[in-house]
Amino acid sequence: MKTKLLFSCFIILSLACKKSSTSSEEATPTTNTTTLPDVYKKIYGAQDIYMEGNFVVIKVNGLPDHNSPYYQNTTWSSKYEAYNGTNAAFNKNPNKIASFNYTFKIPLNPQVATTHRATALGAIGVSLNGVPIYNQYAGPNNQPLTGEINSFDQYAGHPQQQGAYHYHVEPTYLTNAKGKNTLLGFLLDGFPVYGPLENNRTVVNADLDEFHGHTHATADYPNGIYHYHITSTDPYINGSGYYGTAGTVTQ
Repeated sequence: MKTKLLFSCFIILSLACKKSSTSSEEATPTTNTTTLPDVYKKIYGAQDIYMEGNFVVIKVNGLPDHNSPYYQNTTWSSKYEAYNGTNAAFNKNPNKIASFNYTFKIPLNPQVATTHRATALGAIGVSLNGVPIYNQYAGPNNQPLTGEINSFDQYAGHPQQQGAYHYHVEPTYLTNAKGKNTLLGFLLDGFPVYGPLENNRTVVNADLDEFHGHTHATADYPNGIYHYHITSTDPYINGSGYYGTAGTVTQ
C-alpha cells in the first residue's frame, strides 16, 4: 500500500513539473537572431538599425553631416557655412534645418512589384548619411525642380518648410567622399541607389528603365540585383515609381 502511494505521488509530481516546464517555454518570447547584412552597416548616419522580421528598420534624425547655409541660426549653427558652390543663381530659401525622428522600414529581400506604386512627395528613401531622398518633383503640386534647384546648397540639398533637409539629386558630399560609382542609399522598396558612374562610364537616362534602374552584379551584390542610378538630368534618382514593393517611413 505504501509503495503504491509513493508511486502515485511520483506520477503527480512528474506531470506537474512537465506542465510547468511547458508553460515556461510558451511564455518565452522568440528572439530574432538574424544578422544584419553588412551592406546595411554602410548607413553610417543611422541612430539605430536592426532586423524586424523580413524588414530592415533604419532610424535617423535627417541631419546632414556636412556644413550648409541652412544651418544658420539653428541649434547646430557651428555647421553653418555660407554658400560656396558653383550655381551663380543660388537663392537661399527661408527655411532652416531641423531634426526629426524618421523610421524607415524596408524589405530585407526586395522583390519586383506586381503593381508599381508612384512615389509621393516627401521621403522615398534614405542615403548613407541618414538624409532622406526625395523624388524629382517640387511641392506641393508635383512641379519640375527647375526653379527649386536654385535653392540647393553646395552639397545639393535643402530643407522644406518644416526644416526637413533632403536630396532630390546627386548628393555631392557623398559622391565626393565615397565615389561616384558607389552605393549611396536605399529607396523604400529596399532596392539600392548607386551613383552616376558605372564601369568608369557616366550613366544616362537612356541606360535605365522607366523606374530609373537596371539589373546586374554590383560590388555589394555580386550575384546581381536591381538597382537605381543617379543621373544628372530629370528624373535624377527615380522614374515612374518604385520598382519593388515599398515599405514605410514615419516621421
